[in-house]
Order: sequence, then C-alpha cells, then structure tokens
Amino acid sequence: MRRAQLGKVILTGMFILGTVAAIPAGAGEPLQLPTLQGLEDPNTFVPEDNPLTKEKVELGRMLFFDKRLSKNDTIACANCHMASKGFGDGMPVSTGIKGLKGGRSAPVSFNRVYSKAQFWDGRAATLEDQSIGPFVNPVEHGFVNHDEMVAKMKKIPGYRKLFKDVFGRDIEIGDVGRAIASFQRTVLSGNSAVDKFDIGGDEKALSDSAKRGLELFRGKARCTRCHSGFNFTDEKFHNLGIGWDTNTVDLGRYMETNNAEDIGAFKTPTLREIARTAPYMHDGRFKTLAEVVDFYNKGGVKNPHQDNTIIPLELTDEEKNDLVAMLKSLNGEGWQHVSAPKSFPK
Repeated sequence: MRRAQLGKVILTGMFILGTVAAIPAGAGEPLQLPTLQGLEDPNTFVPEDNPLTKEKVELGRMLFFDKRLSKNDTIACANCHMASKGFGDGMPVSTGIKGLKGGRSAPVSFNRVYSKAQFWDGRAATLEDQSIGPFVNPVEHGFVNHDEMVAKMKKIPGYRKLFKDVFGRDIEIGDVGRAIASFQRTVLSGNSAVDKFDIGGDEKALSDSAKRGLELFRGKARCTRCHSGFNFTDEKFHNLGIGWDTNTVDLGRYMETNNAEDIGAFKTPTLREIARTAPYMHDGRFKTLAEVVDFYNKGGVKNPHQDNTIIPLELTDEEKNDLVAMLKSLNGEGWQHVSAPKSFPK
C-alpha cells in the first residue's frame, strides 16, 4: 500500500538560514537544513547543545578532509567516507594508518543527523562522540590519546584562530567533535525515486519491476521488520548469522552491553544510497545487492543468537530481481554539495 500523499517538497537551496537554538558568543551565523522529500525535518534532530552554524559546519568540513588529523598525516575521515561511494570506502573493511586493516566495513556517514547510537556496535552515544573516536584508534588515525592530537592541532595557527572564532576558546577535543558532527549533519539523502513515487505520486519515477519490489519490501520479503521508517532503519541491533558459517564471529553489540541477547548483533544500516555503498554487511562479505537478497532469502545463517525476524523467504528469481530494482531506486539527493576544501588552515 502506498503511504498518504504528502505532496512535493520544493527545495529553495541546500541550506536555508533561520533561527535555531541559542548560539554561543562568536559561533557565527545560524544554519538550517533543508527538508528533503521522504525525510523528516532534520533540524528537529539537531541537539540544542550543538546548534548548526555556517562557520562551525565549514570548520567541520576542513577537519573531515584534513589528513593532518592522523599520526603521520596520511588519513582523514574522508578516506573511509567518500561521497562517490555513498560515504563509505568501497572496501570490505577499512584501511587506516600505515595500511593497517580494521575488522569492519566503514559505516556510511549520511543521514547521521537522524541516527542515535553510532558505529556498527552502537558504542558511541552521540554523533559528537563518534566523530572523535577514530582519532585514537591505533588502526585508524593512530593517536595515542586525544591530548596528543589536540597538541598537534595547536601547532597550526590557522586552526587555533578558527576554533577561537567559532567556539570562543582554544582547541578542545570536545569542540573538534562538535564541528565534525555539525558537518556530518549536513550530509543528507532523500528525494529518491521511491520517495517521488511513494510520496510525490510520480508514477513514472519507478519501473514496473521496482514497483513490484516495493510491495515485496513491505510484504513477503519482510524487509520493514528491520528497515523501517523514513530512513529505512529501525536503529536497532540484529544477529543475521554473519560469521557463524565461517567460524569468524564478531561479537558486535555484546562487546558493549555484555548482554547475551546481543551476541553477534549489529546495527541496522539505512538503505538509502544502498546501490552506492557496496560491499555489504559489517564485514563486507557481499559484493552485490543480489547476493544480499539471496542471503536473506535463505534465512541468514542459523545460530543460537539469531534474530527471530530472520526466516527463509521463498522468493522466486523474478521477485528477487524486483526487490533489487527497488533497492537501486533509493539513491537520492542532499549530499552532492560535499567536496574537499581547496586549502587547509596553516
């Protein structure tokens, strides 16, 4: 069934200036995010203690792309979150400092404004916490601790000035997180072909195959049991059986909660831009969406902790193709403005 017709959203630009929560002295010009078709108003998800400003977002963009924010000047946040790859890196697992490999694929960094617990295992409670975590990971940015990183940043006069302008004080790690989180909140994905058809009423937005796939997505294929809501995620953690067939089980959420029910459970990712974000799953084991659909069709991999929502689906080959066609129709708009700065503070 199609959702209620909500009408078309007319965008008046990538950012609309408006009034938000109280801005600290010297923080700059308030900035309001656009509401894209298919998404809830992102401005209502921005935390009151870190309101968006044009200057803070621009500072966050510089930090996101600056390789000097790694131990040996080789890794930036953008190394693992590339716009051309759906803000992932296109690799099964991420590569950090000195070519070291992580154990999980890079989560996408768009529509983070709507997300609650961050990372595959939910170990960061806020986007601000997530934004500074990788800096002290020995496999990622490689700093021993945040003090070491801040000390390095303070040797760059341009950054000291920018932090003073935006936050009214010298560089602090919490403000690094606030700036990067603010930039990440501007990276959106909405107004996909599915939104144009389902909300905007554009019958030509989807192929007949994708239309059938949308019905399957909400029905026989049971996708909405986890990929629900406007952002196509329930923001919860599920065990699909990944790793149990190869004896390479990652304990996932359990490492944070010590709750046996969370063994092997990982956060449901958004399906927006899914066609751009291969490979799939937290270990990047599947190269194509067709492989992912086959995995679900078989009911995942049975194990003592598998989520009870995962069962064999008995989809036909045509139905599987239709479901893939629908998933490929979830590419959208709202992130295309992102680009690397032409220069960095000196």
